[in-house]
Amino acid sequence: MSIYIHQVAKKEDYNKFVQFGIDLYEGNEYFVPPLFYDEKDTLNRSKNPAFEHCDAAFFLAYRDDKIVGRIGVIINHKANQIWKQKNVRFGFVDFIDDAEVVDALFDTAEDWARVRDMEKMHGPMGFCDMDHEGMLVEGFDQPGTMASIYNYPYYINHLQRIGYIKDQDWVEFLITIPHEIPERFARASEIVKKRSGVIVKHLEKKKDVYPYAKEIFKLINLAYKDLYGYVELSEKQIDYYVNMYIPMLRLEFLTLVVREEDNKLVGVGIGLPSLAKALQKAKGKFLPFGWYHLLRAIKGHDNKILDLLLIAVHPDYQGKGIHALLFNEFIPAAARLGFEYAESNPELEVNNKVQAMWGDLETKQTKRRRVFIKDL
Repeated sequence: MSIYIHQVAKKEDYNKFVQFGIDLYEGNEYFVPPLFYDEKDTLNRSKNPAFEHCDAAFFLAYRDDKIVGRIGVIINHKANQIWKQKNVRFGFVDFIDDAEVVDALFDTAEDWARVRDMEKMHGPMGFCDMDHEGMLVEGFDQPGTMASIYNYPYYINHLQRIGYIKDQDWVEFLITIPHEIPERFARASEIVKKRSGVIVKHLEKKKDVYPYAKEIFKLINLAYKDLYGYVELSEKQIDYYVNMYIPMLRLEFLTLVVREEDNKLVGVGIGLPSLAKALQKAKGKFLPFGWYHLLRAIKGHDNKILDLLLIAVHPDYQGKGIHALLFNEFIPAAARLGFEYAESNPELEVNNKVQAMWGDLETKQTKRRRVFIKDL
């Protein structure tokens, strides 16, 4: 009954690696599976441009002939250079509730890191901030989202048992969408337009997004550059995510704030009807019928929850009320289309500027997730 660790190398290994992360949660009503081929592409050196500055390895744990755990290890060389660290990330980690399995997985991952002269291991994290990060530590009875990790409560006990401690937390909020725009947002919107010389850009067709697509991700690079662990997306990564995400957008929930004088993008807000239930029905598969569930969810059928995927404001315009313009667009669109709640998705617990945005809205903290760290 000993544990055997196998390094993922072949196509069939990657298939098993991704599928185990779905199968382990079979029957769990809160787990939201990733799309199988999206996650597989993330692990693929020839498809994920993050491999230009990352090294990675992936391992499966077997007991006899049965998979009982998985883990990925990633060295993001650009992150280590920017943050002056010698850290390795662990991610894509799942395992049964068994100390022998956990010890074998993490011993293998840590040995891989030590051989490469790394000093600390932290996670769960992905190749970049567009990947899932942060282990769930509160909110196990809350539905997940497409942008976040779900895990069993026993994961935390095992990580603490083998010496991992808290490095950073994110919190998430469920926001009740008001029927009318709060007065402060309406008033602040008019003031910021006059004082900052900005306007909201309304796009009529999906093709109108593409001239702004790269600028959106470049703005994200600027807005997030000082946040925990953030690494600027390269041009190839930006192209990768433009192709992945722009086709999914609903224009009602894409808000662009530009300078009136030169059309320069200074703020963006992106929301998407929740895909959680659709992904559960699809069980991680786009075909044969997963596409149908996803399409219905994006169109808002039987869907009362809006995911607030991101808000980014140029550093020169932060603290000047740009978020009021964004909410002035989101709230009436969401109410008109019948959405009742919005999920904030993960926000750093120390990011008081972001959390202050919800001050005039009815909110409830529903989840907390954590990156753990250990000296090697």
